[in-house]
Amino acid sequence: MADKLQKAFYGMMALFLLAMMGWGASSAGAQGLAFGFAAALTIGGSLMCLWERSVVRSAFALMATFGGCAFLYILLGADFVGMAQILIYVGGILALLLFGVMLSPPDMNERKLSRIGFGVATIGLGVAWVGGKVATTAAWAALPIEELPPPRTRAEDIGIAFIAPDQYVVAFELAAVLLTVALVAAVYIARRKMSDFIPETDGTEGA
Repeated sequence: MADKLQKAFYGMMALFLLAMMGWGASSAGAQGLAFGFAAALTIGGSLMCLWERSVVRSAFALMATFGGCAFLYILLGADFVGMAQILIYVGGILALLLFGVMLSPPDMNERKLSRIGFGVATIGLGVAWVGGKVATTAAWAALPIEELPPPRTRAEDIGIAFIAPDQYVVAFELAAVLLTVALVAAVYIARRKMSDFIPETDGTEGA
């Protein structure tokens, strides 16, 4: 039964990928095809991360989600944000999550159906609320392609701002210290002694 569900799930993911790429190609050509692939990679990777019971497969699925988000940033012309997404989230946060999960003892109740359903319902309501607010308050402007400004990279300007004393250098260094402290704290909390896995006794069993 589990194998059939696994095959059905991945079959649906493959059909979803093809549908998104086909929709994008029919709507906007090569750019739409790239957008459909990035969107399918982001959404499909997040669903696979929730579906898989293997930590390694979930990590690879989460890496696909982060990569899809970076691809979307690059398509929007935010090349620096896309590269930062890969370097920070794929190279740092994902490794931190892997170490934290692998060094922590498993919780047998973490994948109970009621717990997963509550999480999915909460996230779904949050996404629906944010989507409704954006749809009702945002003013969408449809400009012809020839009226759009040419894409320009801002990596040099952002790099100068990060090292300028009067701009973001202090915040940049504080973020680096915060990430280092979080990494050390995660490893310290995740480490367990052998005595933590031995159940405590009240001393009356041997009497």
